[in-house]
Amino acid sequence: MAVIDIQRPGTATGARAVSALLAVLALAHVYWATGLTWPAHDERGLSLAVLGSVVSFGPSVVLPLAALEGLAALAVSARVRRRGGRTAQLVTAAVAGGMLLRAAVGLVWIVIGRDGSGAAFPWLNAFLYTPLCLVFGWAALRAAR
Repeated sequence: MAVIDIQRPGTATGARAVSALLAVLALAHVYWATGLTWPAHDERGLSLAVLGSVVSFGPSVVLPLAALEGLAALAVSARVRRRGGRTAQLVTAAVAGGMLLRAAVGLVWIVIGRDGSGAAFPWLNAFLYTPLCLVFGWAALRAAR
């Protein structure tokens, strides 16, 4: 079983940051499940800003995401603490794969653009979502090795 090599600079710190990000995302999804839409004015605006299209942010959609993100945060955190064994390693690798896939899709959206996404999404995607997915995906990949 491979464990995080604390001697590799930034590996544990990066993995902790990934775990914290996943926990924050889980909390955001729980918050949105209550019907609140901050930082947008309404669900449509939130959906356009976060996803670039109109989809439901209802509890039946966002609560399973929150649970998945919460469990992933726990697994990555376990990986940092050298707990969880192969399961924590596989979940951390899946987190890395998911984030890097989202980054790749984000790069495609930057290049080809998306019609009907509203004004916020292209900017948020180019300057926030995609770069964060690249950085955190890379950190998760390093932690999974």
